[in-house]
Amino acid sequence: MESATRRPGGQVMGDLRRLFVGADYPPGAPTSRRWPRIRLLMSPVLLLALIGLTSAAYEYLSDNRNLGGGWSILLAVAGTAPAALMARRPLAAWRIGFAALLFGTTGYVPTESWPWNPVQILALLAVLWFVALRADAGVSVWCWLFSLLPVWVYVPNAGNAWGVTVLLAAIMLVGDQVRRRRRSQRALAEQAERSELEQARRAVLQERTRIAREMHDVVAHSMSMIAVRAETAPYRVAELTGPAREEFTEIAASARTALDDMRRLLSVLRQADDPALTAPQPGLAELGTLVDDARAAGVDVHLAMELPMRPVGEAAALTAYRIVQEALANAARYAPGARVDVSLAADEPGLRVRVRNGRPTGRPARPPGAGHGLVGMRERVAILDGELSTEATGDGGFAVTALLPDGGVH
Repeated sequence: MESATRRPGGQVMGDLRRLFVGADYPPGAPTSRRWPRIRLLMSPVLLLALIGLTSAAYEYLSDNRNLGGGWSILLAVAGTAPAALMARRPLAAWRIGFAALLFGTTGYVPTESWPWNPVQILALLAVLWFVALRADAGVSVWCWLFSLLPVWVYVPNAGNAWGVTVLLAAIMLVGDQVRRRRRSQRALAEQAERSELEQARRAVLQERTRIAREMHDVVAHSMSMIAVRAETAPYRVAELTGPAREEFTEIAASARTALDDMRRLLSVLRQADDPALTAPQPGLAELGTLVDDARAAGVDVHLAMELPMRPVGEAAALTAYRIVQEALANAARYAPGARVDVSLAADEPGLRVRVRNGRPTGRPARPPGAGHGLVGMRERVAILDGELSTEATGDGGFAVTALLPDGGVH
């Protein structure tokens, strides 16, 4: 309880220490990629502006105060130097400006409207704005109070002092509100980015679960064939010896055990609301039906297949079907009215699948990148150690190419 009661006072003093000797507030990340180039181009202009302001302050001091040339130059530089630092080091700029306020009244004569030269006043107002944009609220309050101290000490007219007080308060309040708004926008942007990343991770996990369920059917079919062939071998091959019969029996038992283990694993991956898969997994034979359905939905699809005489592995065939299915769905969403060419060919490494759509002639139903179809394609191809490439074409279309090693289960 004692530490809790001391915390507000400690925070107040901590803000005061930071104002004078604490770490500065570095500039935030640029809001645009063009900003570094713009700043590089503007640097010579800003340098000339600072030189011009310093020269104007020197002329004002030389004309209105009985000072030596060296002292006039020092006060002119001290009054404009904060403007050179305020964008990157606002606290350091204010410290220099505050010192210039204390000593900038040297040589002041009553004929002048203010104890400080106009350039120094404008530079300090700009510095206070940057402090309000970067500093915490407590630091800004201390900055406002100490900036008013020389005003109430040196300004002879109380009305002018009150006017400056209101002006500085308005600058600090508006700057603080802008800072809070920017911080809220950054927090919302970070939250949205985290939400998108979480959705992407969830999509990957869901797609992997779906792939695992489908691959279970492919592997289970092959394991069942192994078990059946091992169990029936003694009846199909009459010359088997006793040890060979026992070996086939053990192979069949191991296959059945593996099937049971796979079913248990699938039950862990299955969600409560997942429907049971009763139909066999699709393959290359079902591509014609898939293309016909897409044509019936209004997609201009053209299918070309150059397959080998030997059967294609079930895993590769299933993956090829899903890639074509997702690519056609993406073309219907993001490239309405475009021609879609689907080609499958047997290359030396395996099965090559390519789906290419032309430039859309209608307005997309959803903006590109709104779904996770490409994520699913990459996950499926990665399981087979294949290759997937996606790219925009020169005519405004999009192409998906997959190379699937035909080492799957037949």
